[in-house]
Amino acid sequence: MKIKAIRFFSPEENSEKTEKVAEQPKPTGYISGTGKLVLPLKTLEQLGLDPETTKFKIGSQEGKRKLKSLYLIPTSSDEGGVFELIRSGRGYVIPLAIILKKGGIDFADNKYTFTISTFDYEDGVNGYELDLSDSIVKPAYTGKPRGRKPKTAVENA
Repeated sequence: MKIKAIRFFSPEENSEKTEKVAEQPKPTGYISGTGKLVLPLKTLEQLGLDPETTKFKIGSQEGKRKLKSLYLIPTSSDEGGVFELIRSGRGYVIPLAIILKKGGIDFADNKYTFTISTFDYEDGVNGYELDLSDSIVKPAYTGKPRGRKPKTAVENA
């Protein structure tokens, strides 16, 4: 009998590995009703950004009429065309109302959320892609009516 190349198994290969790595959820944010990109503090911490010093160049895919995603390229220089993070409530915002309207985003009537993923831009700079999810129609207000009750025709007669 000829000697063939034999691969031998080990006892470790026969045991099942139940090692599951907990995958962290992608950082998220949303567009407010006034047209601001809202980035919560938790999202900024996941991305490792310092909101006080980081500024962004913001763009979209060229040749597209409707915005499907926005691209944020961090920069620390004070060159023209950069957007700053502004402190608001529990997070930071970037006002983009006019740009979003021109891009076909109806933020006043619909709620938009986005997930953030990183990509390599150039010269070792990591950019962030904000992938806008489908809009969700805001539900009508169903709370209790405030103020005085309206008078009916029976009470006026």
